[in-house]
Amino acid sequence: MRCVIGVDSSTQSCKVLVVNVDSGVIISEASSPHPEGTEVHPEEWWSALRDALSKVETSNVEAISIGGQQHGLVALDAAGEVVRPALLWNDTRSAPQAEHIIAQFGAENLAQRTGSVPVASFTATKLAWVKHHEPQLAEKIAAVALPHDWLTWRLQGYGPSISSRLGPQLDKLVTDRSDASGTGYFSPVTNSYDDDILDFVLGHRPFLPRVLGPEDSAGTTEDGWVIGAGGGDNAMAALGLGAGSGDVVMSLGTSGTVFAVTSTPASDGTGTVAGFADASGAYLPLVATLNASRPIDSVRQLLGYSWDEFTAAIDTAAPGSGGLTLLPFFDGERMPNLPHSTGLFGGITRSNLVRENMARAVVEGVIANLARGLDAIVSETEKLTRLLLIGGGAQNAGTQRVVSELVNMPVGVPAPGEYVAFGAAKQAAWALTETLPTWAPVARALPERSTDAVAREQFENLLRHYERSID
Repeated sequence: MRCVIGVDSSTQSCKVLVVNVDSGVIISEASSPHPEGTEVHPEEWWSALRDALSKVETSNVEAISIGGQQHGLVALDAAGEVVRPALLWNDTRSAPQAEHIIAQFGAENLAQRTGSVPVASFTATKLAWVKHHEPQLAEKIAAVALPHDWLTWRLQGYGPSISSRLGPQLDKLVTDRSDASGTGYFSPVTNSYDDDILDFVLGHRPFLPRVLGPEDSAGTTEDGWVIGAGGGDNAMAALGLGAGSGDVVMSLGTSGTVFAVTSTPASDGTGTVAGFADASGAYLPLVATLNASRPIDSVRQLLGYSWDEFTAAIDTAAPGSGGLTLLPFFDGERMPNLPHSTGLFGGITRSNLVRENMARAVVEGVIANLARGLDAIVSETEKLTRLLLIGGGAQNAGTQRVVSELVNMPVGVPAPGEYVAFGAAKQAAWALTETLPTWAPVARALPERSTDAVAREQFENLLRHYERSID
């Protein structure tokens, strides 16, 4: 039995799946936690990966690949030593640097050059922050890697612990299009780094990882396993789900994301759509929101409902919640770009302010906002024909009903799974066998319902009112 390993090195933990190459059946799995915080020393990821691997049977393993959290900055000196703890995607201290980059190059120009308008999560802004606030450290940066790049490098046996014997081996660093496209200095269209942006954000040009194709091998481990190219977490999730051209994924976790596999690249100068690459050679335009499952759960708890009671309340209320509308921006919002916003109820009357309407209104608000992102992706790229609904919030039947009502396309719900790690396993098998496996989860099709525009119209009206009030 030939097996491969897929890794999901996320913000919270490292998860590994051992998967049968022929069937796609998961043989075993394990995880190990990562430290909390917005900056972490990369050695913590390496320790967690080794710990997770020690918990699974690896005797039949022949290949491994890593899906990782995107955007994080791993800065190395000429000896291959980590210059400072890695700044993660959720570290927002570089927001002013994002504005400086936009002021220097222009939003439309950046979207054309890199597919995206930079925000604080991007690697480019973090490099600019280090240059501004830690100039002595910035001068020492000889190479820049992303989290998955660095772990792939360590899997090959390279790193500071052996640099005195083999040299730093910085030229062995590799990445892929999907992760490189989230740096803010790489074009997923030309598949090349942008030296002008690098010069501006860092002041010199560090060594950057070589960009591999999706089926390429990065090398081998010391045990002889083939190492896949790896990739960014959302791209790996799309690969794991079997998403192809025309598919869009809506993920309802702590935050919300909508991303699609398209043959057309996005270059949205408004910054709503990030024009990323996928893990198969196509594109992965993506929209992210800060608010998804958490505001839903907050309202559920406020109302004193169990999850079953919450679902029943949603089904009892009519679409549009009797005119009651909620902007669910409890933690500020990224799309629309309202970082200091708060939640807002609108359309309140004595007759509609009941618990059932409040339950439905929060779900409608979350889904209506994500549906705006879906529309933005379509306007930037091409028609989409199927939506896959994933994440913890996707398993609630009431939420599923609202998605079916607000999104004008067939909706499928795959069983819960570790799709980033599963996608990484597919890529490992691809590098091993030179053939992309056809493994994919079965997505349960939701009943088709007539699209109801009422909730979306109410959401748009309340959002316009809110934006005018804060101008």
